[in-house]
Amino acid sequence: MISKCLFPVAGYGTRFLPATKSMPKEMLPVVNKPLVQYGVEEALEAGLTEIGFVTGRGKRAIADHFDVSYELEHQIAGSTKEQYLSSIREVMAKGSFSFTRQSEMRGLGDAILNGRRLIGDQPFGVVLSDDLCVAEEGVLAQMVKLYKQFRCSIVAVQEVPDDEIHKFGVIAGEQIKDGIFQVEQMVEKPSKEDAPSNLAIIGRYILTPDIFDVIESTPPGKNDEVQLTDALLSQARDGCVLAYKFKGRRFDCGSVAGFVNATNYVYENLYSQE
Repeated sequence: MISKCLFPVAGYGTRFLPATKSMPKEMLPVVNKPLVQYGVEEALEAGLTEIGFVTGRGKRAIADHFDVSYELEHQIAGSTKEQYLSSIREVMAKGSFSFTRQSEMRGLGDAILNGRRLIGDQPFGVVLSDDLCVAEEGVLAQMVKLYKQFRCSIVAVQEVPDDEIHKFGVIAGEQIKDGIFQVEQMVEKPSKEDAPSNLAIIGRYILTPDIFDVIESTPPGKNDEVQLTDALLSQARDGCVLAYKFKGRRFDCGSVAGFVNATNYVYENLYSQE
């Protein structure tokens, strides 16, 4: 029912300078795999095998990662080192990959709109690679099950402390089932005093294709950027958008502290068990 997933990866990653001066932040390794690969693996687990990337200048390493490296593979063929390519080979075998460019950084909404040519008229997932999610069942897989039931746009949310609420889009709405809310209000990066709740949107979405037309008619908002939250609020008012309090743990790998915490967690709980 849903086969496509969009990865907006055009951002500069300024919080990781100077490392990201010539290296995409999505390629920063969490132990032995780049951050973006974790997100692609989550999408594949959910059955989303057509992977689209909205990239920008200086992001060619992402495309190279999901392609064959003939020289490297020839050099290590038949050696014990070949085993280290098993995870990316499995990803490449399961998924197909396409790319388009966002020529100017005008916000997440604009990045999603740039991906329209890759998605067409189909529902699709969205993964923001900055958010590394660890769960027994992937967050996207959880959300795809919900979509099959409700057939509307869905955003993943979690409770966050009041002193961090200004970093997120925040929702408020009526709880219709345990952990599922019908969105009535959505605010991009509010102050603690203006936040409608402590339920913050994290980087996992299922979107219906009419979101593209909504984004096109959405004027720039906070920071003079086209905000996906503004478009989703319009969609919620005209129809239905759900917020899902997902099961699992999320690491903010867009921050240095969150990236270090994610690396330690993956090494201690996942990598060391292999």
